[in-house]
Amino acid sequence: MIVAFSVSPLGVGEDVGEYVADAVRVVRESGLPNRTDAMFTSVEGEWDEVMDVVKRAVAAVEARCGRVSLVLKADIRPGVTNGLTSKVETVERYLSQD
Repeated sequence: MIVAFSVSPLGVGEDVGEYVADAVRVVRESGLPNRTDAMFTSVEGEWDEVMDVVKRAVAAVEARCGRVSLVLKADIRPGVTNGLTSKVETVERYLSQD
């Protein structure tokens, strides 16, 4: 499964990068395949391990601000691995045919 999520502190102003870094640090330390872009962090693994990482990432931000917004999107597809890479490679293959 791949989960793309965004965790944002509420009530701390516009500069949230330091808080978001706390969440991303949890994801990267998990050892699961992951990617971070300007809007979301994606993490790949089994349901329980991915959801545990999301929960801990939220807790890391919540510990510093008290109120957190979480946006989450999941691609639940049993038996598929390396989806973070293979999905992008498929799109790039089609784009290269242009």
